[in-house]
This record gives sequence, C-alpha cells and structure tokens, in this order.
Amino acid sequence: MRDFLPADKARRERVLAVIRERYRAHGFDEIETPVMEEHARLHAGIGGDNEKLAYNVLKRGLDAAAIAAAADDPAQLTDLGLRYDLTVPLARFYATNRGQLPTVFRSIQIAPVWRAERPQKGRYRQFVQCDIDIMGDASARAESELIVATLDTLDALGLEGGQVRVNDRRVLDWMLDSFGFAAEERPGVLITIDKLDKIGPAGVATELRERGATASAVDAFEQFLTRPMTMEYHPYGERQVRKLLPAGAPDDVVAHLVGIGSAVAAARGVAGDALADIPLVFDPFLVRGMGYYTGTIFELAHPSADYSLGGGGRYDGMIGRFLGQDVPAVGFSIGFERIVDLVDAAEGDGAAAIVLVHDRDVPDSELLAHKAALVAAGSRVRLEHRTKNLKALLERAAADGYTSFATVASGAGSLEVKPLG
Repeated sequence: MRDFLPADKARRERVLAVIRERYRAHGFDEIETPVMEEHARLHAGIGGDNEKLAYNVLKRGLDAAAIAAAADDPAQLTDLGLRYDLTVPLARFYATNRGQLPTVFRSIQIAPVWRAERPQKGRYRQFVQCDIDIMGDASARAESELIVATLDTLDALGLEGGQVRVNDRRVLDWMLDSFGFAAEERPGVLITIDKLDKIGPAGVATELRERGATASAVDAFEQFLTRPMTMEYHPYGERQVRKLLPAGAPDDVVAHLVGIGSAVAAARGVAGDALADIPLVFDPFLVRGMGYYTGTIFELAHPSADYSLGGGGRYDGMIGRFLGQDVPAVGFSIGFERIVDLVDAAEGDGAAAIVLVHDRDVPDSELLAHKAALVAAGSRVRLEHRTKNLKALLERAAADGYTSFATVASGAGSLEVKPLG
C-alpha cells in the first residue's frame, strides 16, 4: 500500500481520465460498489486463489469466549471482507439492481481492490482495477465490444500496437477431454499448461507425469505439442484457429471465436490483405486462473512489456449464484498499475498553472484578490512565500506541474507572469 506525491497523483488521475473518457465513448456507464462484501460471497469458490488473499473483517463485539469458540474455524470470526476484485461485487450489484438496469448493461468500475500479497515489484496489497463488463449479451458481439474499447483506450494512452490473445475455456475442456485427461485432474493439468511459455513442451510433459496425470493422455498431449506444422501464416480467423487445435474442434465454439475477429477487424478498419494486422491472436493454451470463466478468455499484451497488461473473459454462471437465474456476462480488466508506468508523462490538462511568489509584507487581501482573479480566468494558482533560494522553490513548483510564476509585492497593481523552466 503506497503513498503518492502530488506529481504522481496528478499523473495517475490524467491516465484515469483518459480511460474513463474512452470507456464512456463506447457506451459504458460507471457504477460504484462498496469496498466490503459479505465473507460468504467472497469465499464462495468462484475467486480462485484470490480468495486465499482476501482481507477479512472481524465481527463487531466479539469477546474472549467467542474468539475461543471459533479456534477450530477462524471463518466464524468474520462476516465481511475487503473486495479482492471488482467482478464478484459486480455480480452482486447486478443481481440486486437488475430491475433498474437495461436488458444489456455495460458497466465501468474503476476502484481500488485489496489482496494480502507478498509485497514485491509489480505486486501491491492495494491497487486500482479498471473494469468494463457487459451483462445480458451471450453473443460474440459482447467480447468484440470489450476488445475494441480496450484497444482504443490503449491507443489513446499512446500505447499503440497492443494485441489481445484469445482462447475459450470450452476449447480447453474439449481438448483435454480429447487427449484423455480425467475431469478431476484437469485443474492441475491447466496449472501446468499455463507454464508452457516458460518451460516448453518437454517441461510441460515432465511436470504432468510428475503430477501423476493419466499417462496415455500426457503422451497424446506431448505428441500434439511436438507435431510438425507448416510455416504458412494465417491471420486471426477460422484457418488460424483450426490449425492450432486438434481435428474435430466444436464448430459452435470456433464460430464464436471467428465472429469476435470479424467484428474487431471491422471496427478497427481492417480488411482484405490487411487482415494480417488485426490485433488478435488465437492461443489454444491461454488458461487464466480465475475459476469463474465459462467461455472466451483473453489477455492484453504490448511490445513494451513482457507481461500481461490486462485480461478477462466470459463468466456466464456467476450472476446466477446470486440471482437464481443465469445471465450471460463477460468482462475485460486493464491492469492500471502496470499501464500507468508505461504511459509517457502527460503535459497536464492544458490550463495555466501559476505560482504567486510573494513578499511577507503583502496583505492577505491583496494576495487573495490576485489569486481570485487568476482562478476566475481559468488558472490553477498556488501561493508561496519568497525564500532565499528562489530557484529551488520554482523547481519544486515545476515538478508539481506548475508552468509559470509571478512575483507579488505590496501594492502591486498588475502581475508579470513568466514561464517556468
């Protein structure tokens, strides 16, 4: 959990303003949910490993006897917890407020979340998530809207060249079934498959055997991973998807994936020979760890970073847990803490930012009159006592985003504004 100095805070707010503006331009509406949810909801088995990182809140009024009685089940000591993501609260929000929302609801959530991480570079215990979600639309159009809005936002932040890796949990399930992996061993198998980029096919096969996975299934999987392939390149579409999957992939899932690509290509103005430039790539071994994903999953990549900048997927079964009726839902989350470090320092909001450096004998009435006039003209204004080291004072003001200054003496009728720098 971190403090942010004024310049850092201003930069974060400028980036957030761009994200909000782009999301809203694509028809999403911002909501807000409480920072805490019921303990049972946060630990319902849908948050994956994040549930283990949740901060729980003690019940009020516990005495020593109640604490002792809960020694064998610490969960009895808590009834609330800090949210570890924005998706579980969104599902509860939608189930609670559905009657006041449109049939297809497009939401924005930009807010902090908390996880009891081991602090290290890039991992924080409090961090901001920027989520967009669509509820009520089971078609590929929903995924396409999310991807287009996310890529547009990345472009607006000066991070052109982003790419989205796409897969489908139904493809993964079908593939593991076709290789012969038993249903009960698949969660562990997926954990190993997720390491494919790091340890390669041989490493994956070795680890699966060490896990005790079905030997014939591991053999079949390893043979598939090391199969000979032609060097012919296909842009994102049916030929790319089928080339990267075993024969016989389910037509409905392939059609869903292809539909996403067609819509994104049209929205990005990509057609014909330029289809090779569509910013999508099918990755049959993209896993993503959240247990609530039921269909399409995706991750955001950028050439300036060797890690994911965001991700998401379809979670059609989650809202039904709270509503008693299934509602299709899909979301995409930008990793704000990662993206803000990649964005070039912005110049500010365009308004003049002026420091008024005044002598100590200038009456307050004169100072505030000068300040009020500049503020009324649209400027941001800070008052500073003149110091012996004027250069250091002005350098600090420039670091805080101020662009000009003026000196104020007692009885001065007008100010001479000069640029900082």
